[in-house]
This record gives sequence, C-alpha cells and structure tokens, in this order.
Amino acid sequence: MNVERITVPPGLWSGVQRLGIDPYEIASRARVPLTRLTDPLAVTTEQYFRIWQSYADLLGDTAESMIKLAATFDSDHYPPSVLATYHARNYREALHGMARYKTMCPPETLLITEVGTSCTLELNRGPDEPSGPSVLIGTTMVFLLELGRRGTGQPLSACAVEFSSAVGNVEVLEAYFGCRVTTASTRNRLTLHQRDLDRPFVSYNQELLEMLTPVLDQSIEENHSSLVSAAVRRTLKRGLGEGHLDIRFVANELGMSGRTLQRRLTDEGTTFKQLLNQARHEQAREYLANPELNIKEVAFLVGYEDQNSFYRAFRLWEGDTPSNWRSAQFGRRTT
Repeated sequence: MNVERITVPPGLWSGVQRLGIDPYEIASRARVPLTRLTDPLAVTTEQYFRIWQSYADLLGDTAESMIKLAATFDSDHYPPSVLATYHARNYREALHGMARYKTMCPPETLLITEVGTSCTLELNRGPDEPSGPSVLIGTTMVFLLELGRRGTGQPLSACAVEFSSAVGNVEVLEAYFGCRVTTASTRNRLTLHQRDLDRPFVSYNQELLEMLTPVLDQSIEENHSSLVSAAVRRTLKRGLGEGHLDIRFVANELGMSGRTLQRRLTDEGTTFKQLLNQARHEQAREYLANPELNIKEVAFLVGYEDQNSFYRAFRLWEGDTPSNWRSAQFGRRTT
C-alpha cells in the first residue's frame, strides 16, 4: 500500500452532502485542504481519522453516522475497487474482493474466516499503529453487510457484531444488523451466516469485471512494490532544509508510529540513519549543481549547521570536497 497518503474518494463528499452536511465544514474541522469536491484528496492517516471523526461530530450519534453514510452511499459514486465487488458473482466473491482491494485503501486490513455455519470478517491494524475512530470502523462493517444486501437484493442479517470501543446508540446498530451488538470487545468483527455467501448477486456484471480486474490487480502490484524506505527518503528530502531530521517527524508524516516505521525499515534491510545519509547525499548533489548556491548554503539546506561536518560527510560520499566535485561537474558540462 502507499504508506505516505490515504486517498479520500470524491464519493465520500457526495455522500455526506446527501445527509445535509457541508464537506467543507468537515475539511475545516479536520484541518485538511479541500479545494474541489470532485478531486481525490490525499491525506495522512492522522488527517484521515480527523475527517471521519469530524463527520461523526457534525451528524451527532456515532451509530447513526455509520448507518446513514453506508446506507445512502450511491453505487454510482463507488471507487473502482468497491465497484468491482458490487458487480461480483456472489456475496463470497464480493467479500474476498473487498479483502484483496482493502490493501489499496488503508489503514485497516480485512481478514475473512469461514468456520462451520458462520463467516467472520475482522478488521485489523498493526500492534503499534493507532486505532481509528469508531465511526470509521463501524461504517466499514455496516458497508460489508450493505454490500451483501444490495448485491443479493435480500434483507440479510448478521449473526453477531463486536466493537472494541463505544459506538453510540447500540440499539440503532442492532436494528440495522439484525443481531446483538457488543462493545468493549478485544476485536472489531462482523459475523455472517455462511449460507448467505453463496447467494448470487443480481448486480453481477462479467463484462465490467473483465475491464476492472486487470487495472485493479496492476494497482495492487504497484502499491505493494512501493517501499517504505523510498517514502522515507522522499519525506526527508522535503524536510531537510527545515531541520526535520528525526524519525518521529517522518513517521508522523507517513501516518504511522516510530516503532512501526523502524520495524518496516528493518524488514527492508535498512535503517533510518542510512536513509537520512542517502537523502542528504542526493540533495547535496542536486544543490551543488546549482551555481547560485554557495557551499555554506548547501550545507544548511541538507541539514548541517556546521560546514566542516558537511565537508567530512561529502568526502565520505564522493571521495572529494564539495568545491572540487562541483568544479569537476561544471568542467564536464563545458567539454
């Protein structure tokens, strides 16, 4: 998945508008820039959480916020990943499609377990990652059942629903799910009747799936190939001149905890210190290629307060002084 940003689809804004809520008021409360309602908005995980909490605060009760948005969301505004599940062959294929495409829409992952006569859908996050607002978790769970109801054209009900935090008016949710809803659980789970999974979708569209699936599969491959280390390096380059060189700043920009970032970098065989060194090296080369910047300015722009420290670092990178390296580069351009 893309670790730097979560994309908010335009359909969210059209959905809240149908509920009489001004999308710009949500954006203002969440402190995110929203210029046009028709453009996807890329935000950090923290901003994404604020958007959802602001929506719930404006609507009032958390439970009603979950149900109203998921139930009134027009299928015409579904993003491609959701549209593909809506036009699946049956409820089972739709749910497994949701689990697969959920990797493209963080922050949670969806785990599906079929045992006996039931099927459990569990929303998970990493152990070191912050939990999202209950309205976000709940809206996702509501939509998973709503997807089955719309696709099959049947008034399906759940077996059980569990939330790890308070969700507002539980009776409202129990009326929607058609089963008992518990809170303060250790997990966020929706349990369905397995018999419902083989129900065919009246919205099944093979021709549309043949067009959407290859594009979505390619997007998943591209997202999975996007390394955290590359995102860290890009973030560091942006913050070097402002002195943002610590892992806490970068982790916050990427929407994760410092521990999670360290673990992922270890998995990729690198460290934050190595990436900082690489970012400084790459930026130093770019700045030195600009003759209008003197060496002292370049040292400051790549995060060195002491010019001598920059000289020592550059010698390790290039085996020469910044001045000699710059002269050699300009010499090559004129020959």
